[in-house]
Amino acid sequence: MNWLQQLTNTIIIAPSLPPRNHHHHHHHHHYRQQQSSLYRTNLKPHKSFNSLYSKSSLSLSNQTDSLPDQTNRPSFLQEIAALCETDNLTAALTLIQSHSQNAAFISLQAKEAIGLLLQACGNQKDIETGRRLHKFVSDSTHYRNDYVLNTRLIKMYAMCGSPLDSRFVFDNMETKNLIQWNALVSGYTRNGLYGDVVKVFMDLVSDTDFQPDNFTFPSVIKACGGILDVRLGEVIHGMVIKMGLVLDVFVGNALVGMYGKCGAVDEAMKVFDFMPETNLVSWNSMICAFSENGFSRDSLDLLMEMLGEEGLLPDVVTVVTILPVCAGEGEVDIGMGIHGLAVKLGLSEEVMVNNAMVYMYSKCGYLNEAQMSFVKNNNKNVVSWNTMISAFSLEGDVNEAFNLLQEMQIQGEEMKANEVTILNVLPACLDKLQLRSLKELHGYSFRHCFQHVELSNAFILAYTKCGALNSAEKVFHGIGDKSVSSWNALIGGHAQNGDPRKALHLLFQMTYSGQQPDWFTISSLLLACAHLKSLQYGKEIHGYVLRNGLETDFFVGTSLLSHYIHCGKASSARVLFDRMKDKNLVSWNAMISGYSQNGLPYESLALFRKSLSEGIQSHEIAIVSVFGACSQLSALRLGKEAHGYVLKALQTEDAFVGCSIIDMYAKSGCIKESRKVFDGLKDKNVASWNAIIVAHGIHGHGKEAIELYERMKKVGQMPDRFTYIGILMACGHAGLVEEGLKYFNEMQNFNLIEPKLEHYACLIDMLARAGRLDDALRVVNEMPEEADNRIWSSLLSSCRTFGALEIGEKVAKKLLELEPDKAENYVLLSNLYAGLGKWDGVRRVRQMMKEIGLQKDAGCSWIEVGGRVYSFVVGDSLQPKSAEIRVIWRRLEERISEIGYKPNTSSVLHEVGEEEKIDILRGHSEKLAISFGLLKTTKGTTLRIYKNLRICADCHNAAKLISKAVEREIVVRDNKRFHQFRDGLCSCCDYW
Repeated sequence: MNWLQQLTNTIIIAPSLPPRNHHHHHHHHHYRQQQSSLYRTNLKPHKSFNSLYSKSSLSLSNQTDSLPDQTNRPSFLQEIAALCETDNLTAALTLIQSHSQNAAFISLQAKEAIGLLLQACGNQKDIETGRRLHKFVSDSTHYRNDYVLNTRLIKMYAMCGSPLDSRFVFDNMETKNLIQWNALVSGYTRNGLYGDVVKVFMDLVSDTDFQPDNFTFPSVIKACGGILDVRLGEVIHGMVIKMGLVLDVFVGNALVGMYGKCGAVDEAMKVFDFMPETNLVSWNSMICAFSENGFSRDSLDLLMEMLGEEGLLPDVVTVVTILPVCAGEGEVDIGMGIHGLAVKLGLSEEVMVNNAMVYMYSKCGYLNEAQMSFVKNNNKNVVSWNTMISAFSLEGDVNEAFNLLQEMQIQGEEMKANEVTILNVLPACLDKLQLRSLKELHGYSFRHCFQHVELSNAFILAYTKCGALNSAEKVFHGIGDKSVSSWNALIGGHAQNGDPRKALHLLFQMTYSGQQPDWFTISSLLLACAHLKSLQYGKEIHGYVLRNGLETDFFVGTSLLSHYIHCGKASSARVLFDRMKDKNLVSWNAMISGYSQNGLPYESLALFRKSLSEGIQSHEIAIVSVFGACSQLSALRLGKEAHGYVLKALQTEDAFVGCSIIDMYAKSGCIKESRKVFDGLKDKNVASWNAIIVAHGIHGHGKEAIELYERMKKVGQMPDRFTYIGILMACGHAGLVEEGLKYFNEMQNFNLIEPKLEHYACLIDMLARAGRLDDALRVVNEMPEEADNRIWSSLLSSCRTFGALEIGEKVAKKLLELEPDKAENYVLLSNLYAGLGKWDGVRRVRQMMKEIGLQKDAGCSWIEVGGRVYSFVVGDSLQPKSAEIRVIWRRLEERISEIGYKPNTSSVLHEVGEEEKIDILRGHSEKLAISFGLLKTTKGTTLRIYKNLRICADCHNAAKLISKAVEREIVVRDNKRFHQFRDGLCSCCDYW
């Protein structure tokens, strides 16, 4: 039976009764009955003092020999009880004082009346009336040493939050019995003075002849959990066993709770399993132990087991324990089942339960349901408002968060925003738009004297996010006792706002003030340097780390690793990685992805293999990097192996992994496989659609990309800025200019997406490829951002294609100003001159390259055969099979010449004769790779060639004809796009 079925059954069969504690067995020990009525602290306050009256008379009846004035007793005590029940404690005290004038008053009814009022003072936390009653008792020679009343006084002060007064009463007693010791221990426990509990217990054991009992131990055991001292708890546990109290249900419950608090879940479970008698508190304690220690699934399973126990029904504690577990696990369906059960059991009106529901729904992303639960809550407290405000704030709904805060402020004095409220609102202050609201919050906090350092730190952080660093510094300087977190907030603010030098200066100030930076301080600085690619500042921080012995900290080490990776220093990062003693999944992922990000795919794959050999469980981050490396290498066989690995590891449903597989197949020339992976995805998100649109785009399938885009909108997926990059690129590669212009306008006018530089780059490239160079330049001049090197390079390449010398020279001037040290830019200009026969210009450009010390990259192609990659450079004669390769090409040349091949010597941009140009064309790297592929593969095998430069017109024409002559599919990926040659045609339709 699954979770929801079992919960549903429970809801159906549960009686509509208020929750109650369930005991499998009943104790009849007279001593327990006496103590229970006097000071049992974990019982709920009595709702009716009339019912308490009967219990009190029983508890005290054994302490007196006679019951004088029986006829007056009920009316007097009932009158006291009625006054206590209506919170009229002063009148009750007056009534007791007036009756004390009667000599007959000194009797059992007087004691019981005083006892009732003391308990009422404790329940109502009316310490002033309690003190006056204490004085009344102390002034009476008959009452001052009464065990029962002194015990009630100890308990009253503890309930009022004044354990010092409890101790004063205890110390002034002439004689004490175990009941008073237990009352003091219980009072200290109630007030969280766990250290004092242990001290009193030690005094009890060492200085008296009393034996701790089953009322002493629960409080002492709870104190051990409070101070997280599991060893002391084990000692107390041993004492419990020796004294034969281990079977007591209250002691057992305390032991379960203590071990759970200390993180010893196994020990808690052992105690729970061996308890002969359990009650609802026992189950709640064990569920809580699982929950607090991260064993969420176990806590849910135990709840289901509890629901199967006859007579046990969840109470408020159960529900408020389990709902946060559902929130943490994202188990909203289970949470809804718990909600339904709470409604059936009449618990949903409890404010704690309602608050837990709001929290659960908001954490699971069901903000409407959270808001509905909040609105239906008729007993809201400050926690209720804080929880709902926090939900809106974390969701980024700034307006709702502030609106709710304003609504809270008009609810009355009891609902005024406190420090927690402000802390919950501050995360919504993320940019300059919220600066005014942030200052209003700050003013409110100042007026209400909210001076807690944690709140000040939160204001520093909020001001830095809003760009108000001066305000952040004012708050910082106003903190008297600055914590490490205070420094971290300001350092992080400067680091994230692009001023690592100021952040570094603050680091030195911090150490000078006597505060030692922690991993967060260093990591914040390194993260800033990484984003800014500020290698020098990062090195200075690294030096500080080494000088202060912080390099062994895992978080610092990982931050250093990330810094060097972002700054392009993969070798330095690898040195740090190899020195790490305790590598974990994060460090492995960082290094594997770092190699891939820095264009080192071989190293990324090698490290991934090493991680698997060392038993490291692969993570989605590493898997995505592996597919990225395969894409860079166009290593189809390796990519297929990686795909098989993730299928076995059941990781294909991860959105990022799915997208990376689509991308890998597309960049390996297998667009059909990409489409198959996409169609097999159960949950297609925007990223999945973007990946397949880009995949078709780089293969020149513009119409297919458009069809996918329209399908995406029909199924309700909203295109984002990355979608439009993909569709514009697809239109550009397919020559669909009008369609591309339509989508560019749609992006701005209908989806209100502001074009970024990437969108303009696609638009300009699309226009330039179509020969609309003037339009492309007009876009460059009118767009809000300065064109970068990619845009100018694209324009210069198109100028070469269309022979636009004048525009080309202007574009080249801009490009060389941006990147004067990049050889590719000079080659583009040289090719422009060479294509137009301007050999003086060619010589001039080559002389410039020689003076600078630049060299043109040689054309290189590679092919994967039998799991091995073979590479070829233009004019390569060093390959072992080079003679055979040239023979193969000669035969191919003869066959394709018969069906129309003529060498296109215009593709040779050298000032040489025609015969020499033809010989140069024969040595082009892609021709060598195709020849080798035909030599080494069987008939019908698809050849996949990869080239580092753009394929030339002659090789493009030759490849088309070869595909027809040998009846093979040939896929060539150059540095711009894919070409699929089949039956004498190319997928690009000769538009590239």
